Amino acid sequence: MDETEADDVITVGQRLKEAREAKGLSVEDVAAQTRIPTRHLTSLEQSDWDKLPAATYSIGFAKNFAGVVGLDRTEIGDQLRAEMGDTRFTAVHPEVYEAVDPARTMPKGLVLGALGLLALVVLGLMWFSNRSMQPDQPVAEAANTAAPVETAPAAPPPTAAPAAGPVVLTATAPAWIQVTDGGKSLFAGELAAGQSYTVPATATAPLLKAGKPEALRINVGTAVAPQVGPAGKVAANVSLLPADLMKGPPTGPTQPAAQPSAPRAATIEPAAPSTPQTNSAAPATAN
Repeated sequence: MDETEADDVITVGQRLKEAREAKGLSVEDVAAQTRIPTRHLTSLEQSDWDKLPAATYSIGFAKNFAGVVGLDRTEIGDQLRAEMGDTRFTAVHPEVYEAVDPARTMPKGLVLGALGLLALVVLGLMWFSNRSMQPDQPVAEAANTAAPVETAPAAPPPTAAPAAGPVVLTATAPAWIQVTDGGKSLFAGELAAGQSYTVPATATAPLLKAGKPEALRINVGTAVAPQVGPAGKVAANVSLLPADLMKGPPTGPTQPAAQPSAPRAATIEPAAPSTPQTNSAAPATAN
């Protein structure tokens, strides 16, 4: 083949370029469809082998290029192999196949959003780190200088339910007592230890006079009333109403304890309308 015939031969690069232009495609359009970098497609069209990867990859690129522009893939591959003469220059740096499919690249907005979110996370971590390294003194000072808490007024203690039930006088030791109601004597005499006397429920203003208040236990229902007077002194005019008994002994003057002139059994004065109620059982205890 002489020089004239060599000039008339159309190279693979020229055939690919003419077919591309006949299809109205740009190099970028072919790159998008074949996922081959534009620089490799340009090197194929210009027959610039030094800028292409190994022969095997270059022939594969050419076949894919031919498939897009409507040329025979096998024919283009064989012609390119003949043009390259089955020899290959030594590549200085190996090339890496690069994908340039736009459909597989991340949208720019998504990339920017991810970068912004990453920046916010970094700023938040820095803020928490700086705060953790600050001393707790301001917090302590704020706690010390806090306004004093106003304490609510204490609620009044709950009032106990008024005692109810029969009033029973029980002697823990021999004790002389007198019970009257409106000036009328209900009982007068000595109770032996364990004996008891129940104030009639019909009494309107019963009063007690006791020679030894310390030897007398008074129950109002199940509750035990306070002692009606100091030990060793006569307690007189003690109201036997349940409410008055639960308040405690009266504050009026007391009389010295008077011992009976002679021991005698409990008696009832002639004017008494009722007889004393005794109970030989053990004295009742308060709940």
